[in-house]
Amino acid sequence: MRFPRLLLCLGVWALCGSAKPTERKERVLREAPLSAREHDDAQSFDYDHDAFLGADEAKSFDQLTPEESKERLGKIVGKIDEDGDGFVTVEELKAWIKFAQKRWIYEDVERQWKGHDLNEDGLVSWEEYKNATYGYIL
Repeated sequence: MRFPRLLLCLGVWALCGSAKPTERKERVLREAPLSAREHDDAQSFDYDHDAFLGADEAKSFDQLTPEESKERLGKIVGKIDEDGDGFVTVEELKAWIKFAQKRWIYEDVERQWKGHDLNEDGLVSWEEYKNATYGYIL
């Protein structure tokens, strides 16, 4: 009689000891923000392209030939060089990166707004938001 109880206790103890707590996961898979990515200058230029050009522009650069890329980058450098001295300073580069990031944010906000403004009146009512976010179930 003692042996089955001991075996039962050992079995319960083993199950409790090997149980893993439930991992909380988001319903939506999100890509890590740019600043959280590993950055290695020698291996990958994706980080630099995204920060410098913006995500959409970086995708279009991936489709270009090396000659076309150099030509387009030359035009962009002309825009970055605010004082026209032929050199890009750290401050000018930072200002350009901020500009590229803000441009992407504003474009994304516009895209999201259009997705929620279902009757296209320039306003998002609670009903429109609810329907665009949760569907017509609620």
